[in-house]
Amino acid sequence: MFFIVSKILSYLLTPLFWVLALLIVSLIIKNKQRSKRLIILSVVLFYFLSNHYMVDVFLRSWEYPVKNLPADSSYYDVGIVLGGGIITYNENDKRLIFRSSADRGLQALQLYKQGRIKKILITAGPGSLIYQDKYESSYYRDYLISIGVPATDIISDSLANNTRQNAVNSKAILDKLCPNGKFLLITSALHMRRSLGCYQKVGLKVTPYAVGRLSTSPYHNVEYLFIPDLDALQYWSFLTHEWVGYLIYKIAGYI
Repeated sequence: MFFIVSKILSYLLTPLFWVLALLIVSLIIKNKQRSKRLIILSVVLFYFLSNHYMVDVFLRSWEYPVKNLPADSSYYDVGIVLGGGIITYNENDKRLIFRSSADRGLQALQLYKQGRIKKILITAGPGSLIYQDKYESSYYRDYLISIGVPATDIISDSLANNTRQNAVNSKAILDKLCPNGKFLLITSALHMRRSLGCYQKVGLKVTPYAVGRLSTSPYHNVEYLFIPDLDALQYWSFLTHEWVGYLIYKIAGYI
């Protein structure tokens, strides 16, 4: 139930949903003056949300710092990769498809090849209300094996459907397989605050390794400052999803 409620809330609270809601209400109400005000409000809100400069301001304030591992003896027994848009399988094309969060998986692979992590733990179930039969961890495991990573160096958790379950399952697995190990937590910069909170709550000590940063360094040109950008709308959706998720987890006592 918690999984379903959190997913529905994250959809309903996306900024674009509220722009559409304002437009729909403006068409329904009979008061022409109020209808006109709502239309103007929706246009102003849309312009604000499609401004890349503004979404970058909020992204930079929320995303976890992206830092490389120091060049000393920072080596880890297991790199914990959180799923959520890394990879899926296209039934029609009969091939694996990398998705928007593929950077998590690729960065983990690079760290493994560099010898900075000895094993990779991928924790990811379906994570979707619709595609309940698609197990992301299995697809990622198959990909790693196909490019030469030994199966003995891959740990797969296909039961976790959210960040809380990622943490709970990771602790149960690693307490058994590597009780005194050093662990690197690999997820997106946007998702790291909630993830780190969950892992700290269950008592698993991890070092954060944020990847996939969405925000950019501020720069000044007409396009960046004033021209609407559809990518900005998507970034707002990602950001509000994290805000809502963090708030729900805080209320539930997960972080």
